[in-house]
Amino acid sequence: MGILKKVFGSYSEREVKRIIPIVDKIESFDDKIKALTDDELKEKTKEFKDRLEKNETLDDILPEAFAVVREASQRVLGMKHFREQLIGGVVLHQGRIAEMKTGEGKTLVATLPTYLNALTGKGVHIVTVNDYLAKRDKEWMGKVYEFLGLSVGVILHNLSQSERQEAYAADITYGTNNEYGFDYLRDNMVIYKEERVQRPLNYSIVDEVDSILIDEARTPLIISGEGDKSTEFYKVADAFAKLLKKDDYTVDEKSNSVILNDTGVEKAEEFFHLENYADPDNMEIQHHASQALKANYMMKKDKDYMVKNDEVVIVDEFTGRLMEGRRYSDGLHQAIEAKEGVKVQKESKTLATITFQNYFRLYNKLSGMTGTALTEEVEFREIYDLDVIVVPTHRPISRKDFPDLVYKTEKGKFEAVVEEIKETHATGQPVLVGTVSIEKSEVISNLLRRSGVQHQVLNAKYHEKEAEIISNAGQKGSITIATNMAGRGTDIKLDEGVVELGGLKIIGTERHESRRIDNQLRGRSGRQGDPGSSRFYVSLEDDLMRIFGSEKLGGMVDRLGLQEDEAIESRMVSGAIENAQKKVEGNNFDIRKTLLKYDDVMNQQREIIYKQRAEVLEGNNMKDQIQVMIKDIIFNSVTSHLTGVEEELEEDLKQLLEYLKDICIPEGSVTVDELKVLSDEEIKEKFLGIATEIYKNKEEEFGEEQIREIERVILLRIVDTKWMDHIDNMEHLKQGMNLRAYRQQDPVQAYQFEGSQMFNEMIYNIRVETVKYLFHVQISRAPERERVVKTISTNHDESLVNEPIRRKEEKVGRNDPCPCGSGKKYKNCHGRRA
Repeated sequence: MGILKKVFGSYSEREVKRIIPIVDKIESFDDKIKALTDDELKEKTKEFKDRLEKNETLDDILPEAFAVVREASQRVLGMKHFREQLIGGVVLHQGRIAEMKTGEGKTLVATLPTYLNALTGKGVHIVTVNDYLAKRDKEWMGKVYEFLGLSVGVILHNLSQSERQEAYAADITYGTNNEYGFDYLRDNMVIYKEERVQRPLNYSIVDEVDSILIDEARTPLIISGEGDKSTEFYKVADAFAKLLKKDDYTVDEKSNSVILNDTGVEKAEEFFHLENYADPDNMEIQHHASQALKANYMMKKDKDYMVKNDEVVIVDEFTGRLMEGRRYSDGLHQAIEAKEGVKVQKESKTLATITFQNYFRLYNKLSGMTGTALTEEVEFREIYDLDVIVVPTHRPISRKDFPDLVYKTEKGKFEAVVEEIKETHATGQPVLVGTVSIEKSEVISNLLRRSGVQHQVLNAKYHEKEAEIISNAGQKGSITIATNMAGRGTDIKLDEGVVELGGLKIIGTERHESRRIDNQLRGRSGRQGDPGSSRFYVSLEDDLMRIFGSEKLGGMVDRLGLQEDEAIESRMVSGAIENAQKKVEGNNFDIRKTLLKYDDVMNQQREIIYKQRAEVLEGNNMKDQIQVMIKDIIFNSVTSHLTGVEEELEEDLKQLLEYLKDICIPEGSVTVDELKVLSDEEIKEKFLGIATEIYKNKEEEFGEEQIREIERVILLRIVDTKWMDHIDNMEHLKQGMNLRAYRQQDPVQAYQFEGSQMFNEMIYNIRVETVKYLFHVQISRAPERERVVKTISTNHDESLVNEPIRRKEEKVGRNDPCPCGSGKKYKNCHGRRA
């Protein structure tokens, strides 16, 4: 393989060679475009749009369009794209991932494919990791697009509905992955089409694509309504967990779980007054106990979460940022609240959910850019059908990456790190120290404070000052200690005189379980040809080495007789560390793949339901669908009730009439004696004739326009109610799937099969309920569409916004008949939900 690579070059090198002629073509327009006046340059946008109307393709106009953006950028921002940035732009336009090192100007690169694809008028979404970057990039790069006559919008979490609609209607829209995903879900929960904010998803450029499509892939977006379960049992389960001793349970760090031992099970049976803890009837107790164990003995304060203003706030394991507003699912968050003695919030009911994997696969074309993607190339290709192209740097990288130093103990490692910081500080060279958690950043900070060394700490506790702290990290003599949050979206520029001192020195205090995160930390130094250096300090007590490192390595260190303050530096050690990381990465990839297989089942179902809702919202005439529903229900009912046994015919017919009486065949409209003489097919036709006549009378009674709206109101309400319950049922089904593996069943296949059955059952129930409500509807005024459950929260950092558009119609009185036609008073029927 190595010889072939030397002869033919890597995949990226071969692909870049194919792009070079396009770059040459772009540059060939340089003189011609430079000679244009500002007005002539702006006029190019209209010319390109006209050419697309006349069936030219985006690829046809790419070289000249890129040349136009390049010149506009020079005039507006004083920045002209390098050849390497043009290569990156072509890669993005082709729907691929461009790996570009830190400081190579990814933000500017995105202007090229963004402008080109925005010419179609179908919209381009640029995805950033936070609101600050979305706003910054919109204001910064937006000047280029606006100069060329295109409109630019930005989605921030505090926007109103009309502001969102305006931002999405723009040619180019900036926003975060969370905002785009939640807006998609909300658009599929609206009750009038005027409330939707997004257009069809066309083209997306994802900045920091590995962070969003890989690191975030395991956390689905969830919109919740208020649940009705009591929170008291979390406190009871927490009290049980706190009674246990170490030999009552086993902590399995590899599978991230805590399991009761035999003595623990005995204590559980005594505590909860159970005969058999493992009995399926005790599933709810097992669930609460399991989450309480995990909260108490697996989840660590100031590493996995913090308590801030009497609330439990998650710490992002990849960035170290606080994830305000996001909650752990499946009751784990409530278990941690009980552990920490803060108010236990109610469990919520899921109204809508989607993974980032499935959301981003909805775009017609997807692309992304990051400084680190190659290590996850297989996953990008397999999950998203994206290949990774490494774009050459504008100037050669002159940063020196030194081999890891390995210590026997964590104490010895930290002492060596502090010594190294002090020695470097004495020379004036700036140092950026990377840590994997808040806790570790504070350990280093305390050691430096004791040594009297001035420094800045950047972790989730101080994230408000992030931009200011990071911007100063390249100043002479500065020492910055940061969690992984320092690695994204910020550029460290070197102070005067720092280049001569060797540039920015990076000290990693621990290897992260993902090589990408380590590479991001390294990439903070040595931007655009600047000098710099990096080195990781590792100990055998670090989580990665302890859990995933080989025993062979520990044995080798013991044989060397290594003292606490001594370090070893060897290829074998570096290889063992990399193998441990590969092991974890492979493990995490498998988890994400399995999650996606489960979510793909839900995704197919989601698409069917959302398509049905869209037809209702668009005001499509549902008459044909309703008539098919009526026929299906009648024919299925006859088939399932009539057994074909002569002696049982009369009883079968009685039960059939009783069943259909509640749905669409009124009592007394046909007798058992009349039906006895008919064949099954004639009975079906007889019922269908009666139902069709009733339906026709309803149309005449209400008028064409009103009956069509009544159908839409009923369908929307029932689809939303049933879908919401189905999401819950599918989640419960998934929770029980791991047990299938013990029965030699493939859990994913079982989930697909049973989930499909449950979905078909839901669809049939939607039809039955729709026909039932429609045939019993009695209404004296136009029906108003209403939401099934009030939305209360999402599981990501944002406030819920958008007061929904409401039709200005008379409100139903609490003692009025319910508009659904049940015959009950509104307060005793749908009014109870309002």
